[in-house]
Amino acid sequence: MTFAWYGHLRDLREKPLWIAIAVSWGIAFFEYCVQVPANRLGYSAVTLAQLKILQEIVTLVVFAGFAVFWMGEKLTWNYAAAGLCMCAAAWFMFRA
Repeated sequence: MTFAWYGHLRDLREKPLWIAIAVSWGIAFFEYCVQVPANRLGYSAVTLAQLKILQEIVTLVVFAGFAVFWMGEKLTWNYAAAGLCMCAAAWFMFRA
């Protein structure tokens, strides 16, 4: 979803908004086609809360890579701080 939500900020800035929306929805549709089955499989192995925390960790990692490699931004201390907070959240969620 990262690319669907933010990718247009770089490549479609000069295009009309409706084009950015259509492209983003097309990308999001593909991602949903992958995410929905993944959630069904994941929910058979972990709890709903654990599944959500894992999804947020993956989202943060993907977003950090996207920000650096696609948008050309630099990683700052707050990426690391957010990552540590997510690790703490995962620890609390998965502890027995």
